[in-house]
Amino acid sequence: MPYTHNQRVRIHYRIEGEGPPLVLQHGFLQSIEDWYECGYVDALKRDYRLVLVDARGHGSSDKPHDPEAYPLDNRVADVAVVLDALTIKKAHFWGYSMGGWIAFGMAKFAPERIDRLVIGGQHPYARSMEGYRQLLRNVITHGAEAFVTAVEQMAGPPPPGWRARLHEGDLEAYLAMAQDRTSIETVLPEIEMPCCLYAGEADPVFAEVKSASKSISSVNFFSLPGLTHLQTFVRADLVLPRVSKFLHGAA
Repeated sequence: MPYTHNQRVRIHYRIEGEGPPLVLQHGFLQSIEDWYECGYVDALKRDYRLVLVDARGHGSSDKPHDPEAYPLDNRVADVAVVLDALTIKKAHFWGYSMGGWIAFGMAKFAPERIDRLVIGGQHPYARSMEGYRQLLRNVITHGAEAFVTAVEQMAGPPPPGWRARLHEGDLEAYLAMAQDRTSIETVLPEIEMPCCLYAGEADPVFAEVKSASKSISSVNFFSLPGLTHLQTFVRADLVLPRVSKFLHGAA
């Protein structure tokens, strides 16, 4: 498996397909595998050179237990070192949920590395992560099955593969990265690359995502009626047609 390093943290990535480079960055508690399981990779690899990145703390990347390892600029640097390892100067970037938070970080800290930006289920405003911390503290002493049950109660039934992978997650690393987010909304009017934002209308962050879209000059916003946060990611059949048109340059 290919790896690169951001200082002492090893970052795992995978390459699929040929064409313009497109980074896929997953959400919190997910990994590269979720892009495969929900059909994104098969649909996109015909047209793009996909660069799938396991965010630090997830998948096959290193999983520090120190909260100081997880500031946003470190996560942006993880993506940058992967692009450097592949000698890619500039790429499209698609992030969902936590991956969308990293996408806003790319726009703030490394805009020169981004061609077109796709952000799903995420906004750049301040956010408390105390709910996640409470959940993780409660389940750490009770083991993986208690954790999976808690995630199902919070997000709804996960896809079968994700449920199995949740059993293998590093709970201490998840707790370390579940730090409150400070607002980076000042980046919104500075985003010059074409940007696509979307969210399910039953997602608790929907209103903030829609609000953020109004402060970006070159933006394509769409919503998915009735879908929750997790459902919006799983329903690649609804998301891919809209995002593919955007990536190909259509409004």
